[in-house]
Order: sequence, then structure tokens, then C-alpha cells
Amino acid sequence: MGPTGQVRVAQIHPTRQCNQRCLHCYASSSPQVTESLNFELLKHAITDLARENYNWVSFTGGEPTAYVPLPVLLRHAKRQTLKTMLVTNGILLNPRRLDELAPLTDLMVLGLDGIPDSHNKLRGSARAFELMATRLPLIRERQIPFGFTFTLTQQNLRELQWVMEFALAEGASVLQIHNLERVGAAAINLPGSIPDELQGAFAYLLVQELQKRAGRKLALQAELVHSDVLKEHPCRFYAKPGAIDPKRPLGEILSPLVIEADGTVVPMHYGFPRRFALGNLHQTTLGRLSAEWRRDGYRQFEAICGQAYRQATHGDSKVINWSEILGQVARDFPATLEQAAA
Repeated sequence: MGPTGQVRVAQIHPTRQCNQRCLHCYASSSPQVTESLNFELLKHAITDLARENYNWVSFTGGEPTAYVPLPVLLRHAKRQTLKTMLVTNGILLNPRRLDELAPLTDLMVLGLDGIPDSHNKLRGSARAFELMATRLPLIRERQIPFGFTFTLTQQNLRELQWVMEFALAEGASVLQIHNLERVGAAAINLPGSIPDELQGAFAYLLVQELQKRAGRKLALQAELVHSDVLKEHPCRFYAKPGAIDPKRPLGEILSPLVIEADGTVVPMHYGFPRRFALGNLHQTTLGRLSAEWRRDGYRQFEAICGQAYRQATHGDSKVINWSEILGQVARDFPATLEQAAA
């Protein structure tokens, strides 16, 4: 078993086009953005993902349901024995579309950004919550497992309990708490809304308390990690020399893997600095990019993770936003260290 554990996820952004213009969108999606990936290119990439031992593929965006060939891609993923996740704002999920998606979707995750007024404000639409909520009975009727994703900001922690209670009442199985990222639209629209260290600590404690209340009815998944976990399990965070065995399939040594809508393949999260990308699917196949990264690229990645680990564990902070620290270290990674790692 590699550092990726049992759940080995590839996140695919087939398009940046979206029917909403969210203030916090890390991909800067909107109705005017038309950037999308070719269907055949993605189909071949999904085949390669299965060969590399990934077992989950998550389609997100932009709005993935705005991507016309989505059902065909989902069907192909299922044929490759991959589990499928769909991350959506829910608005385009009419009965006909849900009938098509139901047998092809193992988990549907809908955005829920607080109480209705807060959700509508972030989503840029006075009816965003209402339209999303009307789709929930349709999803339950088709017995599609579903959950919600909540974007934590500096201002909305007090709404997380309401979100949990709403998720429980609607029959959701999972609630993902995602920290607002310093990329995309958020960097322009919400510069003072990135959760600070204190807000992160409060959020971590609140999630623990809410999980106790929810019990087994709802799984709360947060990106925040306690520093003790980092120190006890550095291999989980690629922070120990030799944590990555380049002889293993990519799915067993790198997760999440992200395919962005311009074809760039990056580790860990959307917008990861391009100089550490595996490459671009418009230039070669995912299988070849994987082989090249196992041969050369993983050394740089280990060096970045090692530096992020030292930064995260040598301070006084007990609650760590690993994704934020890793991204910042990668952006600032000195060229001299990069050359040494190579």
C-alpha cells in the first residue's frame, strides 16, 4: 500500500464553462468561459487512470453537467471499474438528466455555501439555493448517494452547524468542508476571506464536535489536519525521503491527481504551480506523463513536500491547512533547490 491509501482519486475538469459566476470559484468559471477538453482525449486519459490503479474519478468544473459528453465519459469510467463522483451546483439536474446519470454516478456532491442568503451571494444568483434544493427530492427518488461541499471562509464558520443540520435532514451521506483557496476568482473577489490560522483552529474543533452529533448518519470531511498527525505519519504527506516508490503505479503514489480544463495534469489540487505539472495531455498521453514523472518529477515533489512539512511542524500551529501550505511552498520554491532535487 502506497501513501495514497485505499482511495486513489483523479479529479477531472472537463470544462470551465458554468451556468453560474461564483465569487469563490478557484477555476474562474462562468457562462462566458468556453474552455473544454476533447472527449476522445479524456476517454484515453480515463483508460490510463485505470491502468495506473486509480479507483475513483471525480468530474468537476466549471459545471460538469454542462459538458455534453459527460454521460459517455461516466459510462466509460464505469467500464474501467472506476468509481465515479460528480461535483455540481445541481441546477441543471432536471429529471431527464438525472435518469441518465443515476446508474453512472456513485456519489453526487452539491455545493452548499451556508444559509440560503449566503449561498446565493457567493453563487451570484438570488435563486441559487432554491434551485439546488428543488433537485434534492429528484436525487433521492433515483437513489443516487449524495452529499454536500461547503467552502469555509473567514466569515461563515457560524453557518457550518446549519449546513450540517440541513445535510442530515435531506439525507446526505457526506459533508466536505473545503477551505477557500487563494486562486482564481476568490483571489480577486474575496481577498480578505481566506480563513486565518485562528479561524482554522476553531473550524477544526467545530468539525470534531459536529461529527459527534451526526454520528454515523453523516461523514464530515475537512481539509484541516492536526500537527500531531503530520508528525506521526509523514509518509501520508510525501514528507519523508523514500515515501514515493517510483516502481509503483501512479495511483498508488500520487493522489489526488488533477486534470485541468486546458489539459494540464498537476498533483494535489487545481492551480498547483505549473512548473511542477506532470505535463499536458495535448502533448502526450497520461501513461507517458506518468512514466516521466515516476522517473524524474517525483524527486522535486518530494522536496517541496519536505519543505512544507518542516514549515508546518516547526511552528506553534496545532491545526494545519496542508493544501494551502504546500501550494505556497511550491509557488515560492527556490530554483536552486529545484535544480538540486532534479
